[in-house]
Amino acid sequence: MKDRGRRPWLSVILGGESLVSHAGAMLLVETARRSGLTRQLSTRLGPWRLPLATHDPGKIVLDLALAVALGGDAACDVAVLRAQPGVFGLVASDPTVSRLIARLAQDVQAALAAINTARAAARERVWRVVGAPTQDGRVVIDLDATLVTAHSDKQEATRTWKKGFGFHPLLGFVDHGVGGSGEPVAEMLRPGRAGSNTAAGAPRGASSYSQLSWEELGGRFLGLMAHLDPKGEGDNSMPLKQRPSSGIRSGA
Repeated sequence: MKDRGRRPWLSVILGGESLVSHAGAMLLVETARRSGLTRQLSTRLGPWRLPLATHDPGKIVLDLALAVALGGDAACDVAVLRAQPGVFGLVASDPTVSRLIARLAQDVQAALAAINTARAAARERVWRVVGAPTQDGRVVIDLDATLVTAHSDKQEATRTWKKGFGFHPLLGFVDHGVGGSGEPVAEMLRPGRAGSNTAAGAPRGASSYSQLSWEELGGRFLGLMAHLDPKGEGDNSMPLKQRPSSGIRSGA
């Protein structure tokens, strides 16, 4: 089964005339398609699709992710994709996007579980092809925190340690080693007042990072290792392990 009907089938070339703005996002579209993420999101979010609906919830969620990658910070920024149907195909209207978000919000845990399952399946497929990024037989997780500004009063938005206002989410990246980058696998939204470079409030144990299908990985690798840049904050600090820089460090 092919999904060419959902997005135009394009080739990306360098140079030429009549260039399309944001055409580079096709690299993300192709990555999602080839990794199986597109199909997985469509399947896992199928229960939220209304009868006779035109738009696939999986594609809407993926379009929102593309809009964020292109610099958007609100759901209405999918308009950037909608303006170029020749590149991104049929994109849902703002009211349709808002209604889907409202339906997903009615059962947040189930919706997040469906999206996480789709992401985990795509990551597993990619790792089976290229191999999991291990160091000394371990999958290494770099924990990082970064500030996200809230421009209005939001749930759990508080004053930050930089005297701003918003959130201070904790992020987990799989470390690809020297010369590599960080692969985002887990995230936790925290109030802006949460400390910098601390794992305070983070669930303990590998089960917190369900994205990586730990049960299967446990049979193939020696184990997991969490790493946090040194800035001790009492008993909340994670064990430290000095390693060469991976390119992913505290963005706060």
